Amino acid sequence: MAKILITEDERIIAEDLKLTLQSFGHEVAAICASGEEAVAKTRELHPDLIFMDIQLKGKLSGIDAAHILKSSKIPVIFCTAYSDHKTIMQAASIDHSGYLIKPIMENELKCILNKTLNGKSPKYSKSSATNSRRGFDLDLVQHS
Repeated sequence: MAKILITEDERIIAEDLKLTLQSFGHEVAAICASGEEAVAKTRELHPDLIFMDIQLKGKLSGIDAAHILKSSKIPVIFCTAYSDHKTIMQAASIDHSGYLIKPIMENELKCILNKTLNGKSPKYSKSSATNSRRGFDLDLVQHS
């Protein structure tokens, strides 16, 4: 069982993700609506994993918050509705454990969650690869 922090500014999406994660047997430590709150709660609660939306309330985006938290070495999985090249490249500038496109498919969530928590999670950075599930260029590649 992992302690997970959800950073999502749309409450309905956050609550749905919370229920799904709990159904997998995990604890949701907190739900944050802003990057600033995510940074504070991460430092306070020391979660095992962070689900991070990219577009958030407040001044810090999810990418900004992940950048601030990178020294904590807590895995971050980006969950966003944005799949454009610019957003993907911005996310690729931060080591992260995954990038899920909303609406989040339960099987994809379970897969990336298991890989991340079992230490087999890929680290993504700039490169050129293709993700055909949603028909866009992901421009991310797995590194060993």
